Amino acid sequence: MRERVTPQYKSVTRNSIGEEVVTWADLVTSTSDHAIWAEVTPLRGREFFAANSEQYACDVRIRIRYLAALHRDHRLLWRGEPYDITQIIDLGAMKNGMEILAVAGIRNGIAP
Repeated sequence: MRERVTPQYKSVTRNSIGEEVVTWADLVTSTSDHAIWAEVTPLRGREFFAANSEQYACDVRIRIRYLAALHRDHRLLWRGEPYDITQIIDLGAMKNGMEILAVAGIRNGIAP
């Protein structure tokens, strides 16, 4: 585990005219800078044409020590790029670690 990733959670509020405002904040961990050690393996990257522009997506597998507070509605920052969590797999009955499948690039039909 040589890489640092930062788990984040989404917060949705409304502005003065009632529009939703989405912000992301670091999930509090036991480390002072909120980043955790991870093994990150890029699986595949692809470019495609959608919404009249060129888009990209990159799938990665991230392995970390078990973190009970992490859920699929969170995201991970790796090298400054946000990765949406698509799947979380607990490794072993003793909950020794987690394998996370995540994607960067196109999200919910819109580019970042």
